[in-house]
Amino acid sequence: MISANEVQEEEVACIFFTTTHDLNAEFPAVGARELGLTRAPLLCGHEMAVPGSLPMCLRILILFNTEKSYDEIVHVYRKGAQGLRSDSGSKGSSLKE
Repeated sequence: MISANEVQEEEVACIFFTTTHDLNAEFPAVGARELGLTRAPLLCGHEMAVPGSLPMCLRILILFNTEKSYDEIVHVYRKGAQGLRSDSGSKGSSLKE
């Protein structure tokens, strides 16, 4: 997401991570720190356990300072997550593994 939007670390205000309850081996923020995001505040939480919802799902909300318009921002969806945004159309980028 950071590279897809050409975001520099100093532009990141904060990052929120949520996971479904079946993802519990590590905090997503640990991975972000290991990737070099050492200065931005990071917060992790769990999504509601809604019956029939997408399992093994990690959601990431990055708040960053930018001059880009909304239409220039790339939203990234992997695997079955594209179905979470039926309104996304061509807006999202569905990345392969």
